Amino acid sequence: MTKLIVGLGNPGDKYFETKHNVGFMLIDKICKELDLKFTVDKIFQAEIASGFFNGEKVYFVKPLTFMNESGRAVQALLAYYGLDKEDLLVIYDDLDMEVGKIRLRKKGSAGGHNGIKSIIKHLDSQDFQRIKIGIGRPKPNQTVVAHVLSKFTQEDYIKILTSLDKVDRSVKDYLEKQDFDKIMQAYNG
Repeated sequence: MTKLIVGLGNPGDKYFETKHNVGFMLIDKICKELDLKFTVDKIFQAEIASGFFNGEKVYFVKPLTFMNESGRAVQALLAYYGLDKEDLLVIYDDLDMEVGKIRLRKKGSAGGHNGIKSIIKHLDSQDFQRIKIGIGRPKPNQTVVAHVLSKFTQEDYIKILTSLDKVDRSVKDYLEKQDFDKIMQAYNG
């Protein structure tokens, strides 16, 4: 079964390893471990790396549409590869969870996240698998935009690296076992 694993973020050096880019950080981590190289696909407006995992084709994607238009790339890739939304897994940041906490869900609202809003709009559905990585709330007098586009403190960066290791394992377990319910039970505890 072919899978589309999408990490959300914003393209460009300016946004590298900012809080809003934990999805990109996870995709980069997995692809580096699996020695997969990205190609920039201008048609789909995405960086795509592909390989085989347990004999199944897997596409690892970083949309280059900027966060607020992530759904354009996701919808186009699902259509092009002939995949259903059940074949999609999205990894992204969540500011309503403490730094480094992770939560796996099979469906749900956008919770104010513009990248997820865009995917829901383009798929016309909230029913797709996702992994949320906590980035914490803005400091007093800090806007949400300033918060999500800022870098992690050194202490929080260490927490994020630890959580990315856990998310990395959960994604690989999912690709191996093909059962998101079991993966949710194992990693949401």
